Amino acid sequence: MLTERDRQIAREFQRRLAEVVPVLDLRVFGSRARGDAAPDSDLDVFVELETCTPGLRQRISEIAWEVGFEMDRVISTVVATREELERGAMGANPLVLNVEREGVRLYDQDGDGPLGAGISASDSESVGN
Repeated sequence: MLTERDRQIAREFQRRLAEVVPVLDLRVFGSRARGDAAPDSDLDVFVELETCTPGLRQRISEIAWEVGFEMDRVISTVVATREELERGAMGANPLVLNVEREGVRLYDQDGDGPLGAGISASDSESVGN
């Protein structure tokens, strides 16, 4: 289960990303999403975008480093475009399948945007949606 601190860090990362690029989906996955993280575990974040350039991927990495440095957490990102997920090999990648299975969705452009603390645990901890 994602801690409130990890949720805050992911929200700040999403907020800063939104200043640079429209985010379609943002999910935390891995040990922090499962609730079995060690104190020094990184925060794995999946980001779906409509399009992405190499320069934008670099900027996303920089934002992850900045937020992580400020909030004392290493943020590791996986960035994919909608087309890569729907038509490319990325859609069948075991890592992406794992994100779908265990990822905690914190942002969904197709839904209501940012998911806040007011949603139920079953909504925030949704799997495969």
